[in-house]
Amino acid sequence: MNGDAAPDRRDALPRSAAGDRNPWLIAVIVSIATFMLVLDSSIANVALRYIAGSMAAGLDESTWVITTYLVANAVIIPISGWLADVIGRKRFYMICVAIFTIASFFCGLAPNLATLIVFRIIQGLGGGGMAPSEQAILADTFPPEKRAQAFALYGVAVIVAPTVGPTLGGWITDNYSWHWIFLINVPIGAVSLALVHWLVVEPPVLQQERQERLRGGLKIDWVGFLLIALALGCLEVVLDRGEIDDWFQSNFILTFAIISAVSFAVFFPWELTRQDPIVHVGLLCRRQFAIVFLIMLGVGGVLFGSTQLLPQLLQTTYQYTAQISGLALMPGGFAMLLMMPIAGQAASRIQPKYTMAIATAVLGVAMLYGAHTLVPDASFNYFAWIRALQMIALPFLFVPINTVAYSGLEPELTNQASALINVARNLGGSIGVSVANAALTERAQFHQSRLVENIFPASPVYQNTLRNVTKHFAAQGASLADAQHQAIGWIGQTALNQATLLSYIDVFWIYAVLALGMIPLALLLRRVDLDAGGKAPAMH
Repeated sequence: MNGDAAPDRRDALPRSAAGDRNPWLIAVIVSIATFMLVLDSSIANVALRYIAGSMAAGLDESTWVITTYLVANAVIIPISGWLADVIGRKRFYMICVAIFTIASFFCGLAPNLATLIVFRIIQGLGGGGMAPSEQAILADTFPPEKRAQAFALYGVAVIVAPTVGPTLGGWITDNYSWHWIFLINVPIGAVSLALVHWLVVEPPVLQQERQERLRGGLKIDWVGFLLIALALGCLEVVLDRGEIDDWFQSNFILTFAIISAVSFAVFFPWELTRQDPIVHVGLLCRRQFAIVFLIMLGVGGVLFGSTQLLPQLLQTTYQYTAQISGLALMPGGFAMLLMMPIAGQAASRIQPKYTMAIATAVLGVAMLYGAHTLVPDASFNYFAWIRALQMIALPFLFVPINTVAYSGLEPELTNQASALINVARNLGGSIGVSVANAALTERAQFHQSRLVENIFPASPVYQNTLRNVTKHFAAQGASLADAQHQAIGWIGQTALNQATLLSYIDVFWIYAVLALGMIPLALLLRRVDLDAGGKAPAMH
């Protein structure tokens, strides 16, 4: 179907999930579950060492709590559009919220690590279908000219929750128990389910489309499902476990990487030749959609990568508690909260290509500033400011991406488009975190080897430092021999700390290059008709 094709009669029917209610009420309702979902994704990272300690497991073993959840998400997200079409969007959404909520309850009661991992997988399957359904509901409920403001409201939950997560997770685990990071989802999920059941409508046109789809019998693309599950599931394992298991030196990682690559290679031609594909990959052949897909990959990488990176830096190098390191992220959340409505207004007045290009430039400059100004004695206020500076541009990326992604699409492809955009965000986040962790390890080793080159007995600088530090420890009551041993240890630890800090600076550079690299991508977007709510010109 092209832009000049005569619209199907069903396209003229209302697709809104609001019915005769205010659509903004529906936007608020679907944002409740979104906030719970995204909050849980970031909150669990903070609690890993507490989980490992209480279950007598190693930290390496406890990371499977995160990995399995991400794998389950990766499997379900790309097929969530198809599932919503077949099951019914409202019904599918409520099933996902219910699964997530019930699994959260059992995660909180898990007696051992194996049980927790099983229920995290179930939780991930439920959570994976929520965000695509919510975004499809918003895209159909609001007319094109109001979608930017609707996604701005929704974006408050999607972008601010990762900022609140580490703070709340730190506070809960420091003052109560890690079990509560899962149990708090239960009342939120119950409220969300009740509100969706009472207030969200399944439009008749969607019911008609579902009945037509099922009239000739349900045809399931099992091959496509298996291929995408293997491709994204195995890729998620590689990205999340690669650094822990020494990447391709590990047969485990190598095997999963090969399975993922082969599955991807077969998946795309298979889906492109299906009459009813389980994932509509043909959308990636459309210029506008393909570009925003790639930009969302980058946004996910920077957002999720930096959200994990900064607390990690503060807790390891600056010895902050989990709660205090989380508080350092809060100003970034407030900055995005203030900018989100402005971004919504800007999206209806400024060409998305220019908004995104400027936003990526600001994000890149903020990362460069962090790389240039990070020092060993940086204060809490510095980290709060740098986080706010880094995050202030993200609403001007998130809102245009989500409005352009649905512009000019056939209405029946809304669910599929939403699924792919969420694949981009989650996959980008996994890649961003993986690249950051790999770079931290490799660059820390590099910087340490360079620093150690200057630490040798004949070096005047080393001798002078050793003398002064020995005097310091001796003045505190240590014997001369003990003071010298302590001084040597202090010098070694200082070199290690400096190497670690330099590796974080290198990661800031990587994120800066990634952000700046998105500028030409954004400028490749076609101009859109702002009066028509961002609809792109029809292409034949």
